[in-house]
Amino acid sequence: MSNGDTPGPSEGLSIRRITKHYGPITVLRDVDLDVRPGEVVAVLGENGAGKSTVSSVIAGLVPPTSGTMTWNGQPYAPTSPADALHQGIGLIHQEMRLLPDLSIAENVFVGRLPTKNGRVDRAGMARRAAENLRSLGLDVSPATLVRDLRVAAQQQVEIAKALTLNARFLIFDEPTAALGGGETDHLFAQIERLKLGGMGFIYISHRLDEIARIADRVVVLRDGHVVGYYATAQVPVKTLVEAMVGRSLERMFPTIEPLNGKEVLRVERLTSPAKTFTDVSFSVKAGEVFGVAGIVGAGRTELMRAIAGADPIASGTITVEGKPLVPKSPADSLAAGIVLVPEDRKAQGLVLEHTIGDNIALGNYPRVAPSGFVTPGAVRRFADENIRRFGIKGSAGQPANHLSGGNQQKVVLAKSIARRPKIVILDEPTRGIDVGARAQIYDVIAALAREGLAVIVVSSDLDEVLGLSHRVMVLSRGMNRGILDHTQANRISVMERATH
Repeated sequence: MSNGDTPGPSEGLSIRRITKHYGPITVLRDVDLDVRPGEVVAVLGENGAGKSTVSSVIAGLVPPTSGTMTWNGQPYAPTSPADALHQGIGLIHQEMRLLPDLSIAENVFVGRLPTKNGRVDRAGMARRAAENLRSLGLDVSPATLVRDLRVAAQQQVEIAKALTLNARFLIFDEPTAALGGGETDHLFAQIERLKLGGMGFIYISHRLDEIARIADRVVVLRDGHVVGYYATAQVPVKTLVEAMVGRSLERMFPTIEPLNGKEVLRVERLTSPAKTFTDVSFSVKAGEVFGVAGIVGAGRTELMRAIAGADPIASGTITVEGKPLVPKSPADSLAAGIVLVPEDRKAQGLVLEHTIGDNIALGNYPRVAPSGFVTPGAVRRFADENIRRFGIKGSAGQPANHLSGGNQQKVVLAKSIARRPKIVILDEPTRGIDVGARAQIYDVIAALAREGLAVIVVSSDLDEVLGLSHRVMVLSRGMNRGILDHTQANRISVMERATH
């Protein structure tokens, strides 16, 4: 592995031999890291590698067990996030921490509402919030309640909130996990502008294609310690992946097997009341992975929610194995054999405080206990069977909120597939999941197709759609702009249609 030497700037952030123990468990060991003013350093690694712990130490969320830090040449040991912010260092968390019943502007300035003549300056607050949102590509009223925003827009509010803090150093933890190409471009343009003003960044992302675009250098963590320093971000993805997982990856995506199943789902001229999708037609066969591509706002999620019975349909038809389906609720689509694995697994797919076993059993009680008597033993046996099947790293009695993102996604998949559906819709199946866990999820998707399920994959990650799918439907402005066979589908052919 060709590594660059770690620098030691007198300005910017420097951490030396940072170690963190939680009881007998070592999560960081002798980590060295430097970030100069005006540069972006990408910190990569699988879930559990220590990336978030490094961020938490720098941002004052947790104290290190040992080691030292300096900021602009002075000793730096923040006692809290507020202390870190006071010194100019802020963290944008991977998990959004917005208040859903407050407006965008109120969320951006919560805890530090601007005043004028002794009163809250709501006009100034709205104006400044709107300016930051527009710079990120979100043209929406700052008076809008956060609960009325989609996941991508909520993430942009988080970023706008950080940009109003006047920090001199920002840590981005998966900032684009819920963003599409356009929003990501706006964010990168903002980062480049801030770099010119001398701001430094740590950038954590599972989207390795972003690293070469935005980072100046790369640091790779594995098992709590640094395994690679790269003096440039122009490093082959394969090299980074192998450093992260500690082994050679011969392939990322499973082999696309020949398709010969019968048609399971047919959608004809489907249109939503709000015209978020219009006259969309397609079909999916048993054993097929059918990809749905398009930029954010193309209507992908809205279309899938309508098929799953979660959103209304104005016109058009749906048939499952030749039988008409008119879904008035998710229960109707579930009864017809359609399950939707939503994009926000934490808010919509799991009860985080409950155990793995309870989550897998949820909605599957007729299969857990056919006799009608649901006992803890029956739940455990049912969960253990699915934990083994999906390779979940955890036990039936473990709370779901103690799992990594990849294992949480496997729990949602296990719960959904245990219903024995005919069609499974996966909306952003690997959002916020590290590269090693992604490969495992891809293997699960391929296995479901081999078992004869019709699988629909909706993803903002174009490589993911191209690597998994037998065919790819491209949506733009709510319309089907073409369905491409996997031999025809590539970045150019898809993006030409997606930007139509």
